Amino acid sequence: MKTLVTISNTGINEMVVSNATARHANVIARRTGSMEMGLAKSLLIDVLKAKLQTTAIFWYRKCNGEIRKAYGTTSHALMADKIKGNGYSGEEVNTIKYWDLEKGAFRSLRYENLIAVA
Repeated sequence: MKTLVTISNTGINEMVVSNATARHANVIARRTGSMEMGLAKSLLIDVLKAKLQTTAIFWYRKCNGEIRKAYGTTSHALMADKIKGNGYSGEEVNTIKYWDLEKGAFRSLRYENLIAVA
């Protein structure tokens, strides 16, 4: 199912996005006070999630304000032996969970903290 998003005062009047993308945009808009930022970041989240199915390089702002360059994946083949099945979905708490290839551990980031995807 698709949801219609209307953005005012921009070149975009209407855009059709998935329900998940619209939900992400609304969460980010509530947290940042900007629907434009919400939509832009939610589209970037879609790009990141697609790339994480193999491996991805991306940047985000950590809780302490530091900018972090991360190398991550959500590929089952690359992290199958690390999954215990007693965790939770990042979607439940509006975060992106991934396996950090440098640290060798699960990490997460808040939607609005994503900066860029290579």
